[in-house]
Formats: sequence, C-alpha cells, structure tokens
Amino acid sequence: MARFSVCGGDDGEGPSNNNNHQSRKRQRLPSIDENEEDAETSDAGSSGEEEDEEETQNRGTRTESEDRESTSDDDSDREVLIEERRFGKFVNSQSSSKDSPLSVTLLDPDVLDCPICCEPLKIPIFQCDNGHLACTLCCTKVRNRCPSCTLPIGYVRCRAMEKVIETSRVSCPNAKYGCKENTAYGNRFSHEKVCVFTPCFCPIVDCNYSGYYKDLNNHVRAEHKDDLISFVWNTRLTLSLDLNEKTTILQEENDGDVIVVQVFKALHAVYLSVSCIAPLAPGVGKFSCRLLNITVGSLLKQGFMVKNVQKVTNELPEDGFMLIPSYLLSGNENLNLQIWIGRGRVFVHS
Repeated sequence: MARFSVCGGDDGEGPSNNNNHQSRKRQRLPSIDENEEDAETSDAGSSGEEEDEEETQNRGTRTESEDRESTSDDDSDREVLIEERRFGKFVNSQSSSKDSPLSVTLLDPDVLDCPICCEPLKIPIFQCDNGHLACTLCCTKVRNRCPSCTLPIGYVRCRAMEKVIETSRVSCPNAKYGCKENTAYGNRFSHEKVCVFTPCFCPIVDCNYSGYYKDLNNHVRAEHKDDLISFVWNTRLTLSLDLNEKTTILQEENDGDVIVVQVFKALHAVYLSVSCIAPLAPGVGKFSCRLLNITVGSLLKQGFMVKNVQKVTNELPEDGFMLIPSYLLSGNENLNLQIWIGRGRVFVHS
C-alpha cells in the first residue's frame, strides 16, 4: 500500500521512534484496541495493593511499548485512508469544475454579428488596424476599406473573435416545445428553418393553442372533435363546402395529421387550397391530394402536393390549389367535392 504523510516525515515503512512520533502531527482516529488497553492499564493500577510499585512501573512501561508497536502500523494505515480520501476529493472537485459547462450571458448579442450586414459572423473574420470587424462578404462589398475608419480591411484575420464564434453554442428557440438541439451561433437560422419543433397553431377559430405539431394533433383530436371531419389515407372523401365558410378541418383517423381545406372567392373564380398543419422540416407532412369537382354542370379534377403551413391565413394561395371558374359553379353557393389524400406523390399526376 502506498503511504502518504500529511506534513512530511518518514514514509512509515518501519516502526517510528518516540521523537519522530512526537514531532509528526498525525491525525489519529480513536481505536477500539487503544480503549481496551487503557481499560487493562486501569485495572492493573487498581490491583496495586497486591503488587509492589516496581513491578507496576515495569508493567506500565511494557504496556506503553506494546501499545506503541501494535498501533504504529494501524495508525499509518488510518493516516493513509485519511490522506487518500482528501486527495481523491481534491481531484474530483478540480475535474468537475474544469469539465462542467460555463454559462455566459451576453448583454448585447449583436457583438457576435457583422457590424456591416448585421448577419451572424462566420469564419474567417477580418479586422482593420483599429480593430473594426467585418465578415468576408462585406470586405468585398466595401472594397477592403473599413467603413468606420477607412483603413484597409480584409487582410488580417481576428483569431480571437473566430475562436469565440467557433466555441459559441446557442439553444434552439423552440426548446420550450421540446427541441434539445444546440447549434453554432452562426448556423442558428439554418437550424430554425428545418427544426421539427417549430410551433404550429391550432386552425380552429378562436383557439390560441400552439406547440409541437404532434402535440397539436392530439390537442385537436381531444378538444375539437366535433369540429372535425375524419378521413383515411388514399380513400375518397366527399365534401359539400359552403362558399361562405372559408375553412374546413380534416383529421386522419389513425395518424392524426390535420388537413385544412380553404375556399377563397375571387371576382371570376374560386380558389380551393389544401394544406397540412406541420413544420417545414424535411420528411414531415409530405402528402399529395386529388380533387374532383362534382358540382352540377361541371367536372374538374386536379392533383398536387399538399403544402405545409404552421398557421392558417386568409391570403390567396400561391401554389397547392385548384382554380374553379365561376361559370362552372352555375350560381351555386355550395361546392361539391371529392378528395383523396395520400402519403408521397401518389396523386400528383392523377
């Protein structure tokens, strides 16, 4: 066993003499053996009436010598345990403080943005002789002249700021909805565009719920069951839409995906759009649909991809819609429609 001393001295390999024992300030623990020896010594003192004084002194001297020899190794072992515990605690506290992440708060996060284009700084970062910063693109735009002091810029890199940008990590703003992603400061906007936890808003009028799209699907099923029309993938669904009612909410029976069918009346036509309440993240909500207008006196069909939206708006759609001329409606206020919705592009060209 390795041996350590608290305040120097010998290494404890052999029995120590009385002088070393007194000079070394050991931290000793109470021993059961010592208590027993003290009791025996006390008993021996009480029987002094039967033994002479010289024999009592010899026995006391012999007892003290035996006690010193028997407890020398035991004290050393106890001392090793004490020192090893202290040493281990010291190492752990040092490593934990070194390895634990450091939380830093920026009072002005704009310091990490290019002062010219106001976009997040990305490596390489350049500085002029006065220390003004600029990103690579801006150095080219200003023709390598610092807009703050007109000194040359674009030739000397700011390594310190590059190190700050390289080691900076920011949590996703959708963390409260369940995202655990930490991204580099310069790439945060790229992540936000494809984050699957981008909040989606309930399409039911006067409902302010927002959250992760799967949670929203459960919310719609639980809170607005009477306002929904259920459908099944790749199965025909017949709808009678009131042209004055702009929004109709559908929900798939098994997966719970929420589909919104909207009607927009224009001067000489009606726009019919189909969208899915889901984020724009890759692989989420990739559906297609086929529409068949069966209003009396007209027959019109079209297939297209269902677009993803986070929130229902009243703006005319730019894509993912069917355009029905007003003369095909024959003055009817209802639009009779058959719709198929499926995964992938199965209905795009149908």
